[in-house]
Amino acid sequence: MYRLKGELLLTQDQRSQPSPSEQPSRVIASEAEACFRQAIETARELSARSFELRAGVSLARLLRDAGRRDEARTMLAEIYNWFTEGFDTLDLKDAKALLEELRIDPDANRPNPRLSRD
Repeated sequence: MYRLKGELLLTQDQRSQPSPSEQPSRVIASEAEACFRQAIETARELSARSFELRAGVSLARLLRDAGRRDEARTMLAEIYNWFTEGFDTLDLKDAKALLEELRIDPDANRPNPRLSRD
């Protein structure tokens, strides 16, 4: 539920932006990040690896968009590396693609000024 709340926050914020290409506001991004982190923690407590992976992918995308690529890659790799099977599932394919993207483009590590921490 926390992951879905985070996704909804980002979706609602995106709809309120004048331009669809704009990043979420700092407040919304911070709230969504907290939701994704709570989702990861809850999934870990329940040993629900698949839900942990989904929340990790959502958080990694948000961190990537905020210019926090190294943090995103490290966090998602930690979750992804727990898996030993099921690599043909959509969730693991998405996670792998995002990890590859985070490894390939170091020049995109420039934060969006609206999301970066001061």
